[in-house]
Amino acid sequence: MSESAPVVEMTGISIAFPPVQALESVDFRLYPGEVCSLLGENGAGKSTLIKALTGVYPIDSGRIVVAGHDVSFDGPAQAQAAGISTVYQEVNLLPNLTVAENIMLGRERRSWSGIDWRAMRRHAGELLRDLNLDIDPGSLLGSHSLAVQQLVSIARAIDVRAKVLVLDEPTSSLDAGEVEELFRVIRSLKESGVAILFVSHFLDQVYEISDRLTVLRNGRLVGNYRTDELLRIELVHKMIGKEIAVLDQIERRTQSAAGEAEDEAGPLVRAIGLGRRGSIEPVDLDVYEGEVVGLAGLLGSGRTELGRILAGVDTADSGELRVNGRQRRFRSPRKALRERIAYSSENRRAEGIVADLSVRDNIVLALQSDRGWFRRIPRRRQDELAASYIEALNIRPADPDALIRNLSGGNQQKVLLARWLATAPRLLVLDEPTRGIDVGAKAEIQRLVADLAANGMSVIFISAELEEVLRLSHRVAILRDRRKIADLVNHDLGVSDVLAVIADGNTPEEVPA
Repeated sequence: MSESAPVVEMTGISIAFPPVQALESVDFRLYPGEVCSLLGENGAGKSTLIKALTGVYPIDSGRIVVAGHDVSFDGPAQAQAAGISTVYQEVNLLPNLTVAENIMLGRERRSWSGIDWRAMRRHAGELLRDLNLDIDPGSLLGSHSLAVQQLVSIARAIDVRAKVLVLDEPTSSLDAGEVEELFRVIRSLKESGVAILFVSHFLDQVYEISDRLTVLRNGRLVGNYRTDELLRIELVHKMIGKEIAVLDQIERRTQSAAGEAEDEAGPLVRAIGLGRRGSIEPVDLDVYEGEVVGLAGLLGSGRTELGRILAGVDTADSGELRVNGRQRRFRSPRKALRERIAYSSENRRAEGIVADLSVRDNIVLALQSDRGWFRRIPRRRQDELAASYIEALNIRPADPDALIRNLSGGNQQKVLLARWLATAPRLLVLDEPTRGIDVGAKAEIQRLVADLAANGMSVIFISAELEEVLRLSHRVAILRDRRKIADLVNHDLGVSDVLAVIADGNTPEEVPA
């Protein structure tokens, strides 16, 4: 691998977004026929380095060589023409077009009469079959799940026959089976000589698919390592620059409190046969004050759908919801917020941040909406709120005027948490709050959830990572095929216990203690 010349060689790359130095003299190499994972905390400079390579950001200093030629891309189109194709974490295709149209966008097949739609669908179908994805190329992309849309995005990237394929968190919306299919495709591309830059916060996946690791911290290169020569704990230390026992501390604190959240006053929130046709089968669920209830299940199990109904994002068409014993019917998130139930979406780009607003504006957005736009929150109060949450949640950069679109994913997530905490919720519904963020930021958010519960706030915690759900939750509701199949108190539950329920539908009594 290292005996051949690198297909990408970046030397002394520096980029600044004053007052932040995003990259400082970073070197990076990528060889044909290898998978190299780029790792680091949120804000380490991973996305900036990728955007420098793909022409999104100009570099302040340094040199980029692709396939032996010095390059200076003015945009992603030039990078793609040079053989560099990118699939980002957030699907950036067009949901109102068909699958085939998205795959072939900008490269449409044509005949004497115009676009050859049949040829486009046929070609797209062949690509999808290579991914073992059995969907109609003529169907609307928006009719499919995020996981399918991500695979379509990868199919589009593969179709340009790139020398370099950049995969930025490509598995964040995929289940285990879909990840395995993606990895099969990656290995096939690797064997054909494609160089693959892989970015993921799932360390198991990094170690499974990568030949080499490049670690960044605070905009600087920490080092390059062969995957089989670096232990995982050593990798974590290099990423965060310090020893970390935070996750173990959170787990011990949370499990020691398991089962103690229920009180004689009854549940804070009680769902009785709550459901929505085509979304989630009727569910019974109690949430007590100061309790973290985890929603566990595979992709498509109904985790998100249940969270959205409880928080009024989607309207239930069966059952009832009681808050402090009083029946409530939420027809909008605003109605739920007035009962001090807040929801943080898994899709932070589309349903969370407002990219063109500042950190301050994003933090006060929910409070301002509740007051109405004609009763503006005084600027002094806005500054106080922003400053307090920036400090409390360690948001970086610590600049309330910074545009949120320029923050790392982990810091954007912290701003969203600040927005909902500012409303003083009694129940906080968190849907994938740590998806796509680094180990350090993940630990900070998990510690915050544990602290909130210890201080009396109720939390519904939704995550595809079972270890994370079990670490934080006092109780775990398990869903499969869009219905709840078990509700378990977390007395030292293991991942195997939960998987047994998901796989076999065992009742709680049948699950090993």
